[in-house]
Parts: sequence; structure tokens; C-alpha cells
Amino acid sequence: MPITSGPQPDAAASSRLYRAVWRWHFYAGLYVIPFLLMLAVTGFFMMLFTTYLPEHGDRLPVAPQAQALPATELAEAARASLGAGAAVKDIRTPYDAETPMMVTVAAGEVNHVLAVDPHTGAILRSMPEDSSWNLFLENIHGTLLLGQTGDWLIEIAASLGIILAVTGVYLWWPRGEGFGAALVPKFSASGRSLWKSWHETTGAWMAIILVLFMVTGLAWASVWGERFMQAWSTFPAEKWDNVPLSDKTHLSLNGTGGKQVPWGLEQTPLPESGSAAGVAVLPGGTPLDLSGMVQLGRALGIEGRMRITPPEGETGVWTISQNSMSYDGASPTLDRTIHVDQYTGKVLADVRYADYGVAAKAMAVGIALHEGQLGWWNFAINAVFCLACVFLCVSGVVMWWKRRPVGRVGSPKYPRDYTVPAGVLGLGAVLGIVFPLGGLAIALFAIIDFFLPKRLKQAGAQ
Repeated sequence: MPITSGPQPDAAASSRLYRAVWRWHFYAGLYVIPFLLMLAVTGFFMMLFTTYLPEHGDRLPVAPQAQALPATELAEAARASLGAGAAVKDIRTPYDAETPMMVTVAAGEVNHVLAVDPHTGAILRSMPEDSSWNLFLENIHGTLLLGQTGDWLIEIAASLGIILAVTGVYLWWPRGEGFGAALVPKFSASGRSLWKSWHETTGAWMAIILVLFMVTGLAWASVWGERFMQAWSTFPAEKWDNVPLSDKTHLSLNGTGGKQVPWGLEQTPLPESGSAAGVAVLPGGTPLDLSGMVQLGRALGIEGRMRITPPEGETGVWTISQNSMSYDGASPTLDRTIHVDQYTGKVLADVRYADYGVAAKAMAVGIALHEGQLGWWNFAINAVFCLACVFLCVSGVVMWWKRRPVGRVGSPKYPRDYTVPAGVLGLGAVLGIVFPLGGLAIALFAIIDFFLPKRLKQAGAQ
């Protein structure tokens, strides 16, 4: 929740802790506002592209027919359309009889995604995987197009965003009035008071969702997500009995088009082909090709869209998956990842949502909510949330502009001779440990704040 500031006439506003929290809300807002605006705008359009307007043609209409062509034949039609030397990287079966099969084909150094009519083999759309607006927005959303540096800057913003929400709720918390009244803006107000009323009530309604979005967004961050939460929550490959493991992880299955592997599996090693391990499911003599893997997926109970990834190298495995990160199933609880020995056709591993740890389950559902994948209602709530974030940022800046003295920053001031309570210091320390980059930002702000002259930070100081 961005900046909340301005003179407060009631008794609560004059409390020493209130004014200190107000100042730190202001500090957090200074950093978070531009990032929150960017995240809200890019996030909305990413959700629109992935949910209703997929650019690669995932939902192009096709005329349903009684019989579909074999997956192997459809993939070959896609490969042949890009000339000699092209190779199939993966396929995604149709959502239903009225949508195309998607085929990713490597041609030279470029991966192309092709939408293929499953009944005729006609190529309905073909485009480079990394040329979509969605991927461009995703790169801004995740790294500001600055690589690792951008990732760190956004991780700091997300960490401080949680602090912004917590301090904002404290500032809004009803003092002397009921919760019902506090959750409704004061329509009779005018000027800055009207902006303040709408800012506070909008932030109060959105605070929980904001924290959810920040936490699920942090799941992809390189420090908190990758090195802490994901490393601790990743699926243990030791659960697969007597299955040889590769030095590659599931993350290697991701293409240039973004996240495709379930969050809880990214750091889990892949199994290897070439042993006697596994469980036979396919009837003997079934071809171990794309069509055979589709047959295996159906035999194992996967309905609708699934992704088939061919093995790479002599020890690679076939991978059959249906997961929310690929926008396959209607729910993250349907997540499933299956690995098959390329020589025997035996199932080496079969990981379902029920096999995830508590954190991985929470992240699978949270990320699906974050991306608006759970239906029209999820999309609508997220769209309102994105709009609310833009309003919070704009209203925070407007309030600050209206209250600041001419030629001065106008940051809220501490009460005279204010000492930070031990509980507040302890909470700050805990947040700094849980969110390391956010903790570094808090420490930096605290150092700057400490060395500021008293006249700039203490009320009544000269």
C-alpha cells in the first residue's frame, strides 16, 4: 500500500507509534510505488494473454471431426514446415476437440511454436517462441530487462511491499469507529480528505491479496524463492525407489517461453533412462514415440491437455506432464509429472499434487491464483486488484503532493525524542531474516534515517 500521509486531527494520529509507523510506510512507498505500478500493469496484460488471448494459437478454433491424426504425424507436419534440420522439442495435446495441438520445433538457434489442426495436420499459426508480447512483459515483470540486477530490485520491492501492506493496515486500523464504517470511504469528504479516505479503504480491502501476490511473486525471486523457500520445499527425488538420477534438474525442461515446470519440482533431479527400474504400463510392442506417450498419459488417467517432452541424449527420459505452470489443467491440484524410460517404456516417476510438501502445495495454488488461472472469477478479482494497485499508487502520490510544504520532501516526522519500541525492532529483524534483500533495504533506510538532522525527522525540532 503506497504512501499514506497528512495531518491527523484525532487522538490516534498523535500517538508516538502511529507517527513512527507512518514514517516507515512513507519510506517503503518511496521505493515500492514505481515497481508496484509496473507489476500491476504488466501483470494484468500477462494474465490477459495467458488466459484468454494466447498469442501462439492455443485456443484457435478448429472444426471437430470424429478422428484425430496421431500425435507423431502432427508433430512431423510441424517439423517439416520449418525445413531440414528442424527438431521437435515438445508437443501439447489439444484442450479439446475444437482446439489445436501445439508443437515446439527447434530450427537453428530459434524455437518456434506451431498450432496444428489435430484433424487435418494444417499449420494454423507459427511464430518464434520468444517473440510474444507476453514473454516481453514477463521479462519486464520479472527482471525489468536488467537480468539479475533487475531481479534483485524487484525482490526488494516485493519484500518492502509486504511491509507497506502491514504498516498500511496499522495506519487504517479503526480507532474509535467500527470496522464496518472503516471499510467504506467517506463520500462526504472532499479534497485531500477524500483521497485519503479512498486510499485507506481500498488498501484495507486489498491488503491480504497484496501480501499473497507479493509472496507468490517472491517464489520466483533468486534469493528468497530459489535459495530459501524453493530449496527447502523441493520434491525429494529419493522418494523414487532405485531410480538412477541425472545431474540435470527439472528446470532444464523449461523453454524460452517461461515457466513450464511445477515450482516444487524445479530443483529436483531428473531420472535417467537405461536401467531395469520402473513400472510397465504400456502393452508390449507399443511404439515409444509421441503417440505412444499420449497413449500412456491417457492410460494413467490424464485428461485434456498434456505436454510431452522427448528425451535428450542417451540417458534422457520421456516426460509427460499436466501442470498449472503450462496452463494445462483447470486446477493446480491436477498437477502431474511422469517420467518414462526411453528404452523400456517403463514409468520411472509419477509425481502428483498430493505428493508435494505443504509449501509446494500452497505455492502451486497461490501461483495459479496470482496468474488468474482458476476461472473467470479469478481473472475478474485479479483485474480489480491490478486497478486498485494503480489507484493506491496514484492516490498516495496525490496525498503527498497536497500535504508537502513547498520546496520540501514533506516526509512524516517522529514525535520529539522518539525511541523505537523493542517489539517493532524485533519485528523488523524477523522480516529482515525472512526476506533478506528486504532486510538490507530496511537497514539502509534506517542508517540514512539515523544520520538525518533532527529538524528533518522530529516534530517540533529546530
